[in-house]
Amino acid sequence: MSRGIDRRTLIAASLAATAAPRAAAAGDRVERHPIWPSQPPGSEHVSVVDQVVSRSPNGLPDDIAWPHVATPMITVVPAPRPTGAAVLLCPGGSFARVAVGRNGSEIAHMFAARGITAFDLLYRLPHDGWAAGPDTPLQDAQRAMRWIRANAGRWRIDPARVAACGFSAGGHVAARLGSRASTETYAAVDDIDRQPARPVALGLFFPVITMLEPSAHAVSRRELLGEDVSEARARHYSAESDIPAEMPPTFLALAANDPVVPPANAFLMFEALQRAHIPSELMVFEQGGHGLPLVRPNASAHPWPTLFLDFARQHGLGN
Repeated sequence: MSRGIDRRTLIAASLAATAAPRAAAAGDRVERHPIWPSQPPGSEHVSVVDQVVSRSPNGLPDDIAWPHVATPMITVVPAPRPTGAAVLLCPGGSFARVAVGRNGSEIAHMFAARGITAFDLLYRLPHDGWAAGPDTPLQDAQRAMRWIRANAGRWRIDPARVAACGFSAGGHVAARLGSRASTETYAAVDDIDRQPARPVALGLFFPVITMLEPSAHAVSRRELLGEDVSEARARHYSAESDIPAEMPPTFLALAANDPVVPPANAFLMFEALQRAHIPSELMVFEQGGHGLPLVRPNASAHPWPTLFLDFARQHGLGN
C-alpha cells in the first residue's frame, strides 16, 4: 500500500503515537480466512501455488508481497470497540503482486482503532491464468464483500455499513467493485453469495483507474490485460467507463507529486463520477508520492483518514 522505508517508518510512528493501545488489542485477535469454500472459480486449468516475497531487504517480517495467489484470503482486524461499521481494504501491487502481510496492515489497524472492523483482501492475479482473466480480482472482491456481510454478526458489524477502500492497483479493484457490484462474474457457490456485493461507500487512494493511453499505468495495464491491447478492451476495463446510477458515493485522494501512477487517473474517475451524478469528493495533496502516510514528515497526523471517514459517514457508513 505504501512505498519506501521512510513512509513505512512514518506509518509505524503514527500508530505508536495515536492508536497503539487499541490497535495492539485488535492485533491480538487478528484472523485469516479463505473466502471460497474450496477452489476459487475458474481454477480447473490453474496450477499456481501461493508465493511470498519480501518487499525490501531489511523490511519487517510481515512486509511481504504475493506474486502468485492460489488461495484468496481475508485478514480480519476486529475493532476493540466496534461501532458496527466495517471496511474492505484492497491493496496494490500493479497486478504483478499483492502487497499485503498476514498480520493486518497498518491501515487496517488504524481503522480498527477508530471502531471500524477492517478486512485486508489477498486477491488473485490475472497473470496466473484464471479463467476469468481481468475479472479475477473482481470475483474475489465481490466474494469478500459477501463474506463480510454473511459473517457480520461474528464481529458485531451492521451488514448495511460496509465500505471498501482501494490503494494503487487496489483502487482499480475497489472502483470496479463499486461499478460492477451487480455484475455476475461467477456462479453462486453457497448461501454467502446471496449477500449483496455493493459497498456503502468507496475510498480510492492514489488509484489506478484507466487502461487507456496516455494516462494508463503501464505495468498495471500489462499485468491486467496483457500486451497489444485493443482500445475497446482497454476501455472496457477502465474503471471510469460506464459508471452506473447505483455506483456508491466515492472519495478519492492522491498526492500531486505521485511519480508512479499518473494523477490523471483520479481526475478521470472524478469527472466520470460527476457526469453520472454520483456523490464524490477529490482531495489532492501537494506531497506524498505514491502513497499517503498516516503521519506527515512534521509528525502531524495526515488528514486523509478523517476526511474519508467524514465523507463515508455522510453516505451511510454511520458513526
